[in-house]
Amino acid sequence: MPTLTALPSSNPLEINGDTPTLRLFGLLEVIASKDQYFSLQSLADETALPKPTLHRMLQQLEAAHLLTRSSDGRLYGTGLRLRRLAENLLLNDTAHGARHAVLRQLVSEVGESCNLTALSGSEVIYLDRVETPAPLRFYLHPGSRVPVHCSASGKIFLSQMTPAQRQRLLAHAPLEAYTPKTLTQPEALEAEIRSVKRQGFALDNEEFLPGLLCVAVGVPALGGRSNLCIAVQAPMMRMTADKALALLPALQKAALALSQIEADATPLATSSAAARA
Repeated sequence: MPTLTALPSSNPLEINGDTPTLRLFGLLEVIASKDQYFSLQSLADETALPKPTLHRMLQQLEAAHLLTRSSDGRLYGTGLRLRRLAENLLLNDTAHGARHAVLRQLVSEVGESCNLTALSGSEVIYLDRVETPAPLRFYLHPGSRVPVHCSASGKIFLSQMTPAQRQRLLAHAPLEAYTPKTLTQPEALEAEIRSVKRQGFALDNEEFLPGLLCVAVGVPALGGRSNLCIAVQAPMMRMTADKALALLPALQKAALALSQIEADATPLATSSAAARA
């Protein structure tokens, strides 16, 4: 596997690998860490690769649909094939069984459906879900996608971004009204996101589906910014906003358990962080 060595800020990243394929993979690792489009020149400035070599590598990755280019051809971004690969890894990785057990335990505690989500572009994808045994429920299976601006998990993900990052993301995702309660004005959504960031949790109060209330918290991540959320969903006739807030301790306990599972599944990252501490 290629080694990406972060040198002092005055020096570029080195992308090492024993084969051309591993060097391409190393370049993808650098690209996957970006949250916006980038140019050939900016990537050349960031890496130790000559521009002709880098240009050839980018062409190969674009031909494989792992990268895409902006309409004017000057900027690159992650392609659909690369995003689908990342989603499939999250949906089917070896930690799935342990995560599912945490969701089952949470459902047994709160009595309502619970789900684990991740951010995918401008949407929230359901990685896993355990349904309540109650006869009345909303069914959203793993792999389902919901808009980022009107879901509790989506608001958590948005709250971890800078205002500029949110603007870039939402510029390509119109604030569509799914119910009369959907926040469709950028100013109102931004105020809501500031509240979410301050509170550490988010509510979807009939903003995506009429009659559905959801409360979500982020799963703490070693690097600070998390791409996992855990949430409880229920019909309004069983769960009011006040009742949802009363579930926060159980939800936060489950989030910590999931965080430990993620840490145990990435021993290299954990040992590396411990070495820096």
